[in-house]
Amino acid sequence: MGVEGKEKHKILEAGALALSGQLGATVQRLRKAYNLSLSELSQQSGVAKSIISQIERNETNPTLATIWRLAQALDVSIERVLQTTEDEPFLEKTSKADTPILVSDDGKCRLAIIGWIKTVEWLQAYELSADPGGALESDAHQRGSVESLSVREGELEVEVAGVKETVKAGETLRYRCDRPHIIRNIGKAQAQATMVCILKAAVME
Repeated sequence: MGVEGKEKHKILEAGALALSGQLGATVQRLRKAYNLSLSELSQQSGVAKSIISQIERNETNPTLATIWRLAQALDVSIERVLQTTEDEPFLEKTSKADTPILVSDDGKCRLAIIGWIKTVEWLQAYELSADPGGALESDAHQRGSVESLSVREGELEVEVAGVKETVKAGETLRYRCDRPHIIRNIGKAQAQATMVCILKAAVME
């Protein structure tokens, strides 16, 4: 290999390393956005838990087939997974088809993840749609976390640690979500709301 060949090889290696580093961070952010453990993502993707862990820690260069399986399990395009920070546009639009949807255990509440995937560890945003009688039950988030629920249509009831509060269209309710909490549609029509969760808010005493 000549000098030019060696330099080209170094550039390719550097590029592969940079891509691998971005890939690991992207996979980890997407996995946390879906509240998936390494084991759960492994089961859904067919990729070994140890391999996913190595990818997230940038300790391996996965094959294209592995990246494809992870992209399918995380419900995003392979281009999105491979996209590097430098290539990301300042204006980023997500189509309705590419917006992840979470469904409550009773099947009556749907959460569309509209927040930026890069802020998921400290700031999350959702569009909530709840059918009459639907209930969205959530475990406690980390200490000091606060949720803000702005209702556009209908009427919702929020219960936190046994305390209940009703919030109607045009109203916003903020509450600590570092303890189990439930959002219920107590009205006779479908309710629509925007929910923002701040996971690293100042601890409220």
